Amino acid sequence: MDDQPDFDRFVETHAPALLRLAYASSGDAHLAEDLVQQVLIRAHGRWRLIDSMAQPHAYLRQMVVHELASWRRRWQQRRTVLTTVPERPAPDAMTAIDDRALCEALLARLPGKQRLVLALRYLDDVPDDEIARLVGCSEGTVRSHASRGLATLRAQQRRSDLDD
Repeated sequence: MDDQPDFDRFVETHAPALLRLAYASSGDAHLAEDLVQQVLIRAHGRWRLIDSMAQPHAYLRQMVVHELASWRRRWQQRRTVLTTVPERPAPDAMTAIDDRALCEALLARLPGKQRLVLALRYLDDVPDDEIARLVGCSEGTVRSHASRGLATLRAQQRRSDLDD
């Protein structure tokens, strides 16, 4: 297939961002990998059409959001939230990893849409109008989810600081 190198190049470039979005939105590294893998499998079959779009990365990001929503509908009661990062940090980056692990643990406690909105907004720099389209709500609701999510994170952080 002559579009294979283009698809491979796209995956090398954009899969880490898709995986980061899926992980931040789901709180489960294994689920994130499965979601992205399913999206990439479906995208490979339609790559010529997707590649001809103005923003194929945005389309695949939307596919990840839809796949996560679909998974949540199917398995709403069987969610596992990770409290630690499943990777070994480099010795010189310990403080950054600790901060990231704390951030991920705090994010994991948020409701799904708040976590998804924060992941799209702060990890992928997606504007509110596009988040609203991806999530299927109004821009005001996006801002509300972001505001409530950030307020919850701040409160959790303050409680964590007081416990130390």
